[in-house]
Amino acid sequence: HAVVAVTDGLLDLLGPEEMEGVLGHELAHVSNRDTLISTVAASLAGAISMLASFARYALFWGSFNSRDDERDAHPLGVLIAAILLPAAALLIQLAVSRGREYAADDQGADWCGNPLYLASALKKLDAVGRRMPARAVPEATAHLFIVNPLKEGFLTGLFSTHPPIEARIARLNERAHRQGL
Repeated sequence: HAVVAVTDGLLDLLGPEEMEGVLGHELAHVSNRDTLISTVAASLAGAISMLASFARYALFWGSFNSRDDERDAHPLGVLIAAILLPAAALLIQLAVSRGREYAADDQGADWCGNPLYLASALKKLDAVGRRMPARAVPEATAHLFIVNPLKEGFLTGLFSTHPPIEARIARLNERAHRQGL
């Protein structure tokens, strides 16, 4: 079961075709069970991060200092793993999220019949987001927006749940060009 809500602000901003593109995108997320996929990816990333935390605590409390050096892990190796594993888990989670956004763009464009509808909506939403960035939005909820609500910077873009808006629009425009639209 799923619900897609539309705000009055969105209805005021977008025309009917653009709204069709946005709803196609969001319903594609529902159809593809992207919430389930994202939940599994986040759970795996959390489990990997938790294992890395256990390794850090084990290093701190000295459980790797037993007399049987042949069976114990090397403390430097454990420390490196404890640092790199959570970063790798986060990057995998973000890659899955970005991939799902592109897939929803493609399927939404198929459903509404014209990729330019969604491309136009994304341009408008991006312009509004640049004029009025959502400062009060917690980073943990950024994935719930059709465009990234956080101020873009190098690190923000690198760790964003959404692909760059320009790349999404370019892909949709290229798709429309291939369709002769």
